[in-house]
Amino acid sequence: MSTYMATKESTVRQWYILDAANKPLGKTAVIAANLLRGKLKTEFTPNVDCGDFVIVINCDKAILTGKKGEQKYYYRHSGYAGGLKATKYRILMEERPELAMKLAVKRMLPKNSLSATALTRLRLYKDYNDEHAAQKPVLYTAE
Repeated sequence: MSTYMATKESTVRQWYILDAANKPLGKTAVIAANLLRGKLKTEFTPNVDCGDFVIVINCDKAILTGKKGEQKYYYRHSGYAGGLKATKYRILMEERPELAMKLAVKRMLPKNSLSATALTRLRLYKDYNDEHAAQKPVLYTAE
């Protein structure tokens, strides 16, 4: 019995739309990461980039459960001494919800070169105005 190994050339990519309105940020990011990686496909191969394109809409309407809005921080550093900046996630979700979603998805992907190419297939929007209609995206519903 032989084992099927997917190749980059044999991969057929599809476009999916995820609606993040009134859904937890983390649960939406998990679904997006699995679709980007291709884990829901029967021909999934861990060392081959066989994921799909994902469009996440209504990023600004995603919710944070519990006290994450006040207790969780987004840190960045300028590179200079004393250059650490901290932003509460409540403020980050108000000002830059696409960045919050991108960070959540990025941190759920494996830490290798495949994740960089998978992130190029992620599209994030506050609202969706049918920019990708030519690709015929399918609304993804998690069962």
